Amino acid sequence: MIGSEMPQSVGRDWIARHIPHHGSMCLIDEVTAWDGETIHCTTRTHTQAGNPLRADGRLGAACGVEYAAQAVAIHCAILQTQASRPATTAEAPPVQGYLAAVRDVDSRVDRLDAFPHALDIVASRYAALDRGAVYTFIIRHQSATLLTGRITLKAAAHATGAVGPST
Repeated sequence: MIGSEMPQSVGRDWIARHIPHHGSMCLIDEVTAWDGETIHCTTRTHTQAGNPLRADGRLGAACGVEYAAQAVAIHCAILQTQASRPATTAEAPPVQGYLAAVRDVDSRVDRLDAFPHALDIVASRYAALDRGAVYTFIIRHQSATLLTGRITLKAAAHATGAVGPST
């Protein structure tokens, strides 16, 4: 793990300040471990009736991609915080980004809300890109693998305020 001033366990308050998702749309409860390539997160938000991703009273397994994308966004925010040390007293706003690609998703279940205990989300950087990265992810419930796949996240353009990759 990275030696730093940041604790290895990062809670919901820090997460909500560093990613663009707020309120009930902030799906990750805690980061339990991280290093320069991998992040481990946990959450119980999949069990909440008010989860904004629920449709017809259920949380489909495909929603796990959003959980993985948020874990990646948190990882990027942690790494950005580390890179900007020494920190200033004012925190920078969350970096806006978007999910550019989803590949090789293997869902072994139909829904996530059927699992009563915390979900574990692990995302590992597979490749770095210009203003983005490709990550593999796995979502587990206890020892059972529920969902795996690969996602590409890209940071939004800063200079013009336009969203999208630079050319």
